[in-house]
Amino acid sequence: MLMLKISGIFVLIVFGITGFAQVKMQKQNDGILFTEKGENVLFYQMEPKDLDGKYARCNYIHPLWGIDGDVLTEDFPEDHLHQRGVYWAWHQIWIDGKRIGDGWAIDNFEQEVTDVEYISKEGGTAVLKTIVDWKSDLWKKHGEKVPYLREVSTFTIYPKNGNYRVIDFVISLVALEENLSIGGSEDVKGYSGFSVRMKLPEDVKFIGPAGIIEPENDAVQSKGYVNISGSVGKYNSSGGIVMFDNPENPGYPQSWILRKEKSMQNAAFPGNTTFPISTRKPLVLKYSLIVYSGNISQKSIKRILK
Repeated sequence: MLMLKISGIFVLIVFGITGFAQVKMQKQNDGILFTEKGENVLFYQMEPKDLDGKYARCNYIHPLWGIDGDVLTEDFPEDHLHQRGVYWAWHQIWIDGKRIGDGWAIDNFEQEVTDVEYISKEGGTAVLKTIVDWKSDLWKKHGEKVPYLREVSTFTIYPKNGNYRVIDFVISLVALEENLSIGGSEDVKGYSGFSVRMKLPEDVKFIGPAGIIEPENDAVQSKGYVNISGSVGKYNSSGGIVMFDNPENPGYPQSWILRKEKSMQNAAFPGNTTFPISTRKPLVLKYSLIVYSGNISQKSIKRILK
């Protein structure tokens, strides 16, 4: 075991017995790049990033690369500048009946990554653990911004297996102030929670356990997962991303907000209502992505996610 300090953040590296396909970490100026056999896998944005001083954000994944090396995600898209790669955010943040920010639209909202832990596991798997404090200009004590929520997240990045790779997310939220709650957009859509801003091909289609899903203005239902597929490669090669809603999640099966163009794909929790965050028992949300090239069958998805 080796403890490193990188830019004031401690990084724990545990070396296991690994094969040739080890997912590795490379510290960059503003985040962490994960690679496998010299090929890019994903980038975790650790330091705040903005566009002309606006929409400052961190604590998300972009780029996410596909199996064939193509970038699958977008950041600062012109149609929705606040959307960013693979992220999790909520429109409503309340403390004692006072609205203190909007993490989705990035209004009176900031995050600070205070600790990072990287573990290299047997079998080539990489685990990234982060601690992130949420703050707001509207929540101060003695004139100073103080954290009101602490997020502890774990990302498990598995080596490529044939034509696919699995990435698991465990997002744990605990309040640092009493009477704190979070929620989605206050409309019929209820944008909230885990999202992927994916580059969408013209032939994009959505498939769930029950077959083809047609996106609607409001939320739609698909128990467990949504497979977003199409010509995602540089040369119109087929592939996609499967978004998985873990059965252990509150409100399972969660509703989905799906869009064929110019938007993210969202496993909406808790929707347009609010959900209390305890100071003692964390809210734990679990999701997975299957990034794949070519085609993937319903049977294979169920086997992988089992």
